[in-house]
Amino acid sequence: MKDGKAWVGDLVFDEDAQREGIIHDVKRGVFHLRPPAGGQPWTNPDGDRLTVLTPREQRVGA
Repeated sequence: MKDGKAWVGDLVFDEDAQREGIIHDVKRGVFHLRPPAGGQPWTNPDGDRLTVLTPREQRVGA
């Protein structure tokens, strides 16, 4: 998380796509996500529609 919001590496729930994903990039304010276990990536232009399930720090054991 970055400043309490979803950010790169976080496992999130995308309210618009109705599925979980991992944020792998943010370009020009558009969030690029990939499924946790294979499948097609997607984008979401509204970071407020992403709910953090597991922050990156917890996912990578930092």
